[in-house]
Amino acid sequence: MTLSKVWLSQLPIDDITNVKPVSGGDINDSYMLETKSGRYFMKVQPKRGQAFFAHEVEGLHLLGEVANTPTVVATGEIGSDGFLILKWIDTGSGSQINLGKMVAKVHQQHAKQFGLDHNFTAGKLPKNNTWQSDWVTFYLDQRLKPLVDLAIKKGRWNDWRNSQFQSLCDQFKKYYSNHEIVPSLLHGDLWAGNYLFTEDGTPMLIDPDVFYGDRELDIAMTTIFGGFSQEFYQGYNSVYPLKIGVDKRLGWYQLNYLLAHLNLFGETYGPMVDQILKPY
Repeated sequence: MTLSKVWLSQLPIDDITNVKPVSGGDINDSYMLETKSGRYFMKVQPKRGQAFFAHEVEGLHLLGEVANTPTVVATGEIGSDGFLILKWIDTGSGSQINLGKMVAKVHQQHAKQFGLDHNFTAGKLPKNNTWQSDWVTFYLDQRLKPLVDLAIKKGRWNDWRNSQFQSLCDQFKKYYSNHEIVPSLLHGDLWAGNYLFTEDGTPMLIDPDVFYGDRELDIAMTTIFGGFSQEFYQGYNSVYPLKIGVDKRLGWYQLNYLLAHLNLFGETYGPMVDQILKPY
């Protein structure tokens, strides 16, 4: 997307002297705005409206009550283009132990039910966050099964996967029929690209997709693509120890993210999905 002078003039930021495209993931167009008073980070969703960023803003607010998050400067819409402006962050390096402690403090924020007070329907993979008192119902019916249904529509599912998936669901139901889960505030997309360290080494969480669920779902995401050292888990466990046997349960939750990638990016992720399903 090319930002015209007319478009830029409608932003609630004065004296913009330079606009530079920067990396910011594969979902948004991202820019650094330079002004006489400082720099800002801006994400734009062409033709998607400001509603696209409402969920992220709420997530930053919820996480920001106990964790370091970017400061929201403004959000809005120009024409039909949604935008979100955050304070610019100069990055550095820091302690994985401190990052783990911060994530643990997020997970110590609890709710009475699983879900959130709104759905997120503006993304490529819409999320049904309807409140549920039962974690099994929420996770299977509002996370895994919709992703499987989408994979079927895309021709990325088969009888073997379906049979294994049904067995996985049966074991998931059996296990949680007598294991209690307390709903924790989750980042929702906790991979290495969604944390950073500021210039002074402070850990910070970015780009959340929040809801309340089993905290092991966030932990599972940290184990898929790397970027989290053993020090991260040491820091986490020093604040909010994980329950015994977590390693045996992570596959149930890794599947959520791998199914999402199967739908978004294709059969490249099929072997990883099959590896999770194989034991069942």
